[in-house]
Amino acid sequence: MLTTALALFLAHLLADYPLQNSWIIKNKKQSLAMACHIAVVFLLTFLALRGNLLPALTITSAHLIIDLIKTHYAPDKLWAYLTDQAAHVATIALVLIAWPELGTLWPEATATTNYILVLTSGLILSVWAGGPAIGYLMEKFEDARGDSLPEAGRTIGMLERALVFLMIISGQPGSIGFLIAAKSIFRFDTTADNRKVAEYVIIGTLASFGWALLVSYGALSLITITGITPATP
Repeated sequence: MLTTALALFLAHLLADYPLQNSWIIKNKKQSLAMACHIAVVFLLTFLALRGNLLPALTITSAHLIIDLIKTHYAPDKLWAYLTDQAAHVATIALVLIAWPELGTLWPEATATTNYILVLTSGLILSVWAGGPAIGYLMEKFEDARGDSLPEAGRTIGMLERALVFLMIISGQPGSIGFLIAAKSIFRFDTTADNRKVAEYVIIGTLASFGWALLVSYGALSLITITGITPATP
């Protein structure tokens, strides 16, 4: 059951983040964009369930309903974003409860398989899912952002969360201090003479690092609790 749950969760993350491009996000209120997204959701879910059609259709239908509610009725706020993701995870859990036989879909899976699934999911959750969350949090401070290259802040945030995740997973949390120090040095000229920009950078950095740390240690905890450390040669 653990492998099936992890496979479904990874399928959801892939469909909602790396495989949901900017065109789909910007035009999600249009039928074509929503249909493209849901088609990807179904395909990945169907593969994760190894061809079990009814559970795959159930998850996909629920995903569509949740996305329609969020797109057309929910406010564009952080709590709505987090509630949307929680609803998707709850749907996966309910399907696994309704079809307990899905727990036997991956008999050949090993601890290494589950370890890779956890790490891949954790990386996507840290790097991609953290972007919108930090964006919503920083909305109220947009007037202090200052001039920057298009998408530069988003790219920097993704890179720093990826580095934090890799440092934690590899057992090198102390290296995060050097990452913070390096960013402070690079930003010094920009923030030294502008208090608003300095505060904006500090809040954004702490939020981004905090998200990455939360996800990273969550992944490590799951690995420890389930005992899925890969076998050493």
